[in-house]
Amino acid sequence: MSIRIVVADDQDVVRAGFAALLGTQDDFTVVGDAPDGAEALRLCRAERPDIVLMDVRMPVMDGIEATRRIVAESDGDRPRVIMLTTFDLDEHVYDALAAGASGFLLKEMNAERLFEAVRVVDAGQALLAPTVTRRLITEFARLRPVRRPAPLDVLTPREAEVLRLLADGLSNIEIADRLVVTEETVKTHVSRLLAKLGLRDRTQAVVHAYESGLVVPRGGR
Repeated sequence: MSIRIVVADDQDVVRAGFAALLGTQDDFTVVGDAPDGAEALRLCRAERPDIVLMDVRMPVMDGIEATRRIVAESDGDRPRVIMLTTFDLDEHVYDALAAGASGFLLKEMNAERLFEAVRVVDAGQALLAPTVTRRLITEFARLRPVRRPAPLDVLTPREAEVLRLLADGLSNIEIADRLVVTEETVKTHVSRLLAKLGLRDRTQAVVHAYESGLVVPRGGR
């Protein structure tokens, strides 16, 4: 089935460029584009896309507020939001992740990286692989006071261990190697901890791990 996509950016050229690139893929369908967050929210209500590419800074309603509202109104886990930014360390991106975005991409990425990102997030994974993502989450978690968005005592010791490893950026295969278990076992632990903590995906799990104090951020970049 085709992945339905909305592109939100206040620059006409950027929107058109992303839409044209995405349109080259047989499994993608761009169902709308928006110059601001308010229009993106309206399109999501009307078109029910699978993925939203959302710029951080836009007029009328910025990408963070739009993401918060889209996630709050989402039916299950759709749509999933991928934030677009020009800066690899942007404090507003951290706010967007906390609001429910599934990851972020730099606007300077190449076409293949864009296609991969859309497919990865659509499949229910999160954009945690790039080093810059982990660095951003670590840095801005370090600068914020620790809060406890949900109790971690609902997790088993093994689930808490898996969450720590997720926050360190390890993939399921790497976690399985570290814990000497099967990848399927890791997937089960991840699914259970997400359900127990009421989280949407792995990105939200990483944010939660830092904000809850389970993981101590590393200093600096």
